[in-house]
Amino acid sequence: MQAKKLRYIVDFAYRNSEFYRKFYDQAGVKPDDIKSVDDVAKLPFVKKQYLRDTYPYGMFAVPLSQIVRLHASSGTTGKPTVTGYTYEDLELWSESLARSMYAAGVRKEDVIQNAYGYGLFTGGLGFHYAGERLGATVVPSSSGNTQRQIELMLDLGTTVLCCTPSYMLYLTEYAQKMGIDIKNDTELRMGFFGAEPWSEETRKRIEEKTGIDAINIYGTSEISGPVVSECSEKAGIHFWADIFLIEIIDPETGEQLGEGESGELVVTVLGKEGLPMIRWRTGDITSMILEKCDCGRWHPRIERITGRADDMFIVRGVNVFPSHVEYALMQVKEVSEHYQIILDRDEKGLDVMTVQVEISPGYQGKTNTDLLASKVRETLKSYLNVTPKVEILEPESLPRFEGKAKRVIDKRKV
Repeated sequence: MQAKKLRYIVDFAYRNSEFYRKFYDQAGVKPDDIKSVDDVAKLPFVKKQYLRDTYPYGMFAVPLSQIVRLHASSGTTGKPTVTGYTYEDLELWSESLARSMYAAGVRKEDVIQNAYGYGLFTGGLGFHYAGERLGATVVPSSSGNTQRQIELMLDLGTTVLCCTPSYMLYLTEYAQKMGIDIKNDTELRMGFFGAEPWSEETRKRIEEKTGIDAINIYGTSEISGPVVSECSEKAGIHFWADIFLIEIIDPETGEQLGEGESGELVVTVLGKEGLPMIRWRTGDITSMILEKCDCGRWHPRIERITGRADDMFIVRGVNVFPSHVEYALMQVKEVSEHYQIILDRDEKGLDVMTVQVEISPGYQGKTNTDLLASKVRETLKSYLNVTPKVEILEPESLPRFEGKAKRVIDKRKV
């Protein structure tokens, strides 16, 4: 099935997209060269820069009269990337995410409160249509207005929440100020979290504080926003093999890697026609699991994303991912989940990394902050091979985010 669909989408892209036709001609490959799944390695990779270079519609493979929706990235690092969808593309997207939500345990009796943003960002509409496809009740609350979110949760009997993990932590904190305990005062039982890096330790903290199952999701706007998630086993994210062909490659050489080897995730969407994505380099670092899941499914899985190639920063020659900082911080019970990384240079021009983290409210006034800073610094050093400065702040000192959290402030670029 994968081979048949791969042959079709490569031929479709070649015949209908001027970009792909020139792209493959320059690489010396023709659709007839693709006979098996293994032949995907003959195709060149598609990178984000190509979308920017052909902005806005240069990579589309159908006329605008067949495009029923457009989404776009924020464009904070350059030209935004515009993605277009035919009606069939939207159906494929909804089918994939609906399967994932069902595999995690969502049923038509659930009330899904969707606190991802609605608009050019793909998160909100992705979960909206997937939830409706399942037959569940969808509450399109969108992001922000935190007090109202909690009131809706109580009044409407929300059982499933969709939002970023940082916003879930903020919601929990805000609810406590309102005298509401999410674990005991609401019907919430599950949450779908993503759109920003988060660690296994953060999952544990969310689950301990709220009593819910925290499900990890994955997607990029180019392959259709949030499209896949973990199942109820929470043992890797399932990629539906009849919709996606996935690879793990060495980010430097482009060579395909084997099961369990860490590298960059490459995704081919088998059937997306408006803007075909064939060997899309996601920039996300992970590894692949091919063995049967305990849920009974054989579809390939990926491990939790450990970092993004474009999120990574370098401090004195050492590669550091924000997710690694978070993981290390979560090993220290005296600090909260709220932190920020500030990168700067000293008078000698050397990199300086400062980690600001809030003391956990339960330890406020009971812990020597100097000793705690030293403990945090040594923990970070052991995980990162970098010795940062550490600032212990009072609770609620750092900004809270209703969408994606901004964890890194790099003053070196100013």
